[in-house]
Amino acid sequence: MALCYQLALMSAASTFTIMPLRSCRVLGTSSSNAVVPGRVKCSGAAKLQDEAIVRRTANYQPTIWGHDFVQSLKSHMGKSSDERAEKLKEEVRLMLDSAVYSVQQLELIDVLQRLGLSYQFEDEIKGILDRVYNNKQKQDGLYAVALEFRLLRQHHFVVSADVFNDFSDEKGKFNSCGSDDCKGILSLYETIFLLKEEESKMFYSVRNFATSYLKEYIMDDKGEDEYVSRLVKHALELPLHWRVPRMEARWFIDVYETRHDFNIILLELAKLHFNTLQATHQQDLKHVSNWWRNTGLGEKLSFARDRLLANFFWTLGLTSEARFGHFRRMLTKVNALITTIDDVYDVYGRMDELELFTDAIERWDVNAMKQLPEYMKICYLVLLNFVNDMALHALKVHGVDIIPCLKKAWADLCQSYLLEAKWYHSGHIPTLAEYMNNAWISISGPVILVHAYFLVTDPITEEAAECLEEYSNIFRWSSTILRLADDLGTSSDELKRGDVAKSVQCYMHETGACEEDGREHIGEMVAATWMKMNRERLENPQLSRTLIEIAMNLGRMSQCMYQHGDGHGIEVGQTRDNVLSVLVNPIQV
Repeated sequence: MALCYQLALMSAASTFTIMPLRSCRVLGTSSSNAVVPGRVKCSGAAKLQDEAIVRRTANYQPTIWGHDFVQSLKSHMGKSSDERAEKLKEEVRLMLDSAVYSVQQLELIDVLQRLGLSYQFEDEIKGILDRVYNNKQKQDGLYAVALEFRLLRQHHFVVSADVFNDFSDEKGKFNSCGSDDCKGILSLYETIFLLKEEESKMFYSVRNFATSYLKEYIMDDKGEDEYVSRLVKHALELPLHWRVPRMEARWFIDVYETRHDFNIILLELAKLHFNTLQATHQQDLKHVSNWWRNTGLGEKLSFARDRLLANFFWTLGLTSEARFGHFRRMLTKVNALITTIDDVYDVYGRMDELELFTDAIERWDVNAMKQLPEYMKICYLVLLNFVNDMALHALKVHGVDIIPCLKKAWADLCQSYLLEAKWYHSGHIPTLAEYMNNAWISISGPVILVHAYFLVTDPITEEAAECLEEYSNIFRWSSTILRLADDLGTSSDELKRGDVAKSVQCYMHETGACEEDGREHIGEMVAATWMKMNRERLENPQLSRTLIEIAMNLGRMSQCMYQHGDGHGIEVGQTRDNVLSVLVNPIQV
């Protein structure tokens, strides 16, 4: 099995094309030959000669979302909509205050969260959950117990999973609890995805029991309630805790309308709020589209993916609130630069050129640009200008130099890219552990989250900047989920065009497993990593809740983008539908 797989890799690696390169002369070499522990040592600046160079190509398609299309986006939201929304908010506050039973209040909070409205009622929701937590009154029934546990954990309350012991036997095995209540078991199923790694035994027991029950519920067509049936199918596809809040809001607005007792005030407010936010997001997108066009990267580096809208869509998934417009604009630029540099390493660059580029990043000196080939120079200078401008702003506002942190993140990323390039060119297939030790960095999660840290932290202090010397565990677990989701969605296509073995293939080569078993193993790694991140989310006093939620959403966005294949590189299909529903088409009110 392993030998056959290696032959397949060798065959895939033969995919390349002959592409011309402009004449370049090396004008400088690295000023330092120091080896950083755990990093690949650049062998030095080899001279680049005038010749037709053998290069790979990924044959990426041009973007389907051009600059003119982005600039044509318009919103028809006006002052009257804002006034109507404010009146509806007051009515919702009255609902939160007047709900008599705690279960009714909890259900209302849950609906507000799924509709994307809850952050507008933070104080009211906190007050309710404080009372529920301090009251210690035991809820009646599986549905209420699971709902309370999920909401309290989501809002960082310390609650024990022992509350579910009443619904399992002496060996901890869950059963139907003498109930045929799909609503209760669905509530339990959604809840267990917030469990921590030390609660993994309960997680697997509940997941197996609830999944089996819910699948049978759908197969036997037991549900006469269309609303509940749609929730069940949705949950089995991907649990609520793993879903992107903004995408979930768009889906749930339509589904909530099928509920027999839906609240017309909540529904109208959700639609108005969604459209208002969409208008804000369109303005953010127009801003970064102008920036991208002015860089010239999409035009000059035609081998790389021109995926500005996809890069913006990622940031929208990290946080959609109106107040984070600057965050979305800056992170979109980071994502666009990552995508371009990734394609330089994965697709176009020769090893000698990649070593030069990595060296230039570590030097972080405009003079290092002299040693680069022409196609790399523009990419390098755009990156330096962007990061230095961001650092200048931080220095003026906070009096802190963040360049060392940002430089380290980009250097770590390029070193990880270089190692993967060396693996590819040497035909090395790493073990899964060896691969993952590098891959959680090469997926770019640390770069994204380091920039995010400085964009949402206020004030920035010297001590705060120093804490990024070592990446937080939540950075690692979020990046690990991003890597594994990416591999599940893209590794087969990447292997066909010629790329380093990904996690699925590393596991197959190491164990002799078939692809189906390999993908199942990686899927279980995703679930296990989520439990690690759940623990870190509750036990990380160094980072703000805003940043922690952004890290969680990065994991969620990865599962959204790669759930149906390569949603980042391939814009048609599900990614196009998502973009249209969230960024382009307003909801009819």
